[in-house]
Amino acid sequence: MVDVGNKRVTARQAIARAVVRFPSAIRAQLDVGGELRTKKGPVLDTAIIAGVMAAKKTHELIPFCHQLPLESCKFEFDWLSETNLEIRCSVRATHKTGVEMEALTGASVAALAVYDMCKALSHEIEITDVCLLAKSGGKADFSRESA
Repeated sequence: MVDVGNKRVTARQAIARAVVRFPSAIRAQLDVGGELRTKKGPVLDTAIIAGVMAAKKTHELIPFCHQLPLESCKFEFDWLSETNLEIRCSVRATHKTGVEMEALTGASVAALAVYDMCKALSHEIEITDVCLLAKSGGKADFSRESA
């Protein structure tokens, strides 16, 4: 584990994303009254719960990550196309180390939850484009052009 004892406490924020690609025939089956639902229940609500739980447990899942007191963990969903669902996870904390891994873990697990909720309809669903979009606080800020 990296020694962060001499680092300054600063406000840290990170935004990560994952994209879930559905076969076109599946998307039509999921859209029930403007909400994605399967027999298991509401897909996006379940993904939010899974993603927040995962972000909070990142230190238990990824070796050498520090346990952080997260102040915020939020999700946004956007259809990039008729079949591609973007999941964005924004995480914030005031600490000596960044929250990039928490945001990446949150976005990844939220995408896995969507897959799990929908896999009975098709195993051709794909999770792609997991990446850090932006981070601030600490030594250097970072931002991709698409953030």
